Amino acid sequence: MIIEERIYSLHIGAAAEYLRLYEAEGLAVQRPILGRMVGYFSSEIGPLHQLIHLWAYKDLAERSERRAKLVADPRWKAYVPKIRPFMISQENKILIPAAFSPWAKDDPALDMASPEYTSL
Repeated sequence: MIIEERIYSLHIGAAAEYLRLYEAEGLAVQRPILGRMVGYFSSEIGPLHQLIHLWAYKDLAERSERRAKLVADPRWKAYVPKIRPFMISQENKILIPAAFSPWAKDDPALDMASPEYTSL
């Protein structure tokens, strides 16, 4: 398993509107395609005005397939221009779980998106 961490730095005051728009439009497109959402968070201490979301994949190949499917989806293509004005920068990391981490194995019990999670 791998975890992708995506950090979006937003303009001051933009987080609430970004999250509202994501919940109303983006989530329904992204979650069934990407599958395993580990979580979606906003920063409270440290660097502010950031949204952090984490997605689990079996490996980099699955991540690549799912991301390609997402960016090709016409609903996603229509949604992305609506959120871009809120964003200043984006940072992505691939995290490798430690052997004792619950995410070290492909455990369906950790799948927050089931029953929406489907194989490619």
